[in-house]
Amino acid sequence: VQLVESGGGVVQAGGSLRLSCAASGSGFSIGAMGWYKERELVASITSGGITNYAGSVKGRFTISRDNAKNTVYLQMNSLRPEDTAVYYCNAWGSSRTWGNQNYWGQGTQVTVSS
Repeated sequence: VQLVESGGGVVQAGGSLRLSCAASGSGFSIGAMGWYKERELVASITSGGITNYAGSVKGRFTISRDNAKNTVYLQMNSLRPEDTAVYYCNAWGSSRTWGNQNYWGQGTQVTVSS
């Protein structure tokens, strides 16, 4: 499974960004997906749509996914300078050959200026 992220950038405090992560790979079924700030969980979503958020982003960030496109999104609103980090997409993929495997994207930089 390959995870390709997009949507990072530079924004002023109080602004918004939307991250996207598309999973590709033949013969795989994509399960839970999530976003990590460095290696700290920011938000996750199951294939059934159950979400989980870190306390620091509740009410500001929204995770969603399009199962038909194997894509997960992170809408980031009311951004703060402390949100500045590299954000990584994470996904669980399962296949008959490899079973359940965990995958990481290459990371996308989010910079919030004060």
